[in-house]
Amino acid sequence: MRSFVWLVVCLFAAVAEAAPQHINLVYDLYRNGQKLGQVTDTFTRNGKQYTLVSETRASGPLAMLWPGTIRLESRGEVTRQGLRPTQFQHARSDAPHKLATARLDWKQRRIDFQYKGESWQVGGLQDGAQDQLSQLYQMMFAPSLPADYTLQVVSGRDLNDYQYARSNGGAIKTPVGALATQQYLRITQTPNQKGVTLWVAPARQNLPVQVRVVDDGVTLEQRLVRASVKD
Repeated sequence: MRSFVWLVVCLFAAVAEAAPQHINLVYDLYRNGQKLGQVTDTFTRNGKQYTLVSETRASGPLAMLWPGTIRLESRGEVTRQGLRPTQFQHARSDAPHKLATARLDWKQRRIDFQYKGESWQVGGLQDGAQDQLSQLYQMMFAPSLPADYTLQVVSGRDLNDYQYARSNGGAIKTPVGALATQQYLRITQTPNQKGVTLWVAPARQNLPVQVRVVDDGVTLEQRLVRASVKD
């Protein structure tokens, strides 16, 4: 029994050590086909703990749509199954009162939300749940690239079920050349649900090379322009 437990501990340590220590990605951001600004994502691992930050800054003629910086932050653990977030925050520099925080309590299987001075709880947290940001990077840390799958996604104010279908995403030009990708498309059930499409590059640790979000008639698309991954 002790040998089995020790083997599990060793396997976990090996997975954690194999995970990248630092990732820095820069994307050009487009709104309905027009250049809006840039998104900078930074992942840092310290042992089993990780911090993932995404900052969006608008520029040019569309900057008035987002006058400040939008900052998403995911914190949690790197496990044998991939990322396990414990806290997610959504903040805007021009509206600090709109800070939204979600704390994932895995022992109690619930999420504790805080927004505009109000607090509430939602139960039913399931294994494999991700937050709005970590879901884009989960495939870089999971043991294998999943096929069609369903997961819970936590935002700053709610919890939703997401179902993704996987298909061949074709080749996409990136800073390291054209990469073959796999595409994950969210299967929506109603017209008002947010559409999400993610392209990852299996030859580059399932790096997220492109992201498209369609919500309320607006299409936002991130296209990778710089990448740095350090083991």
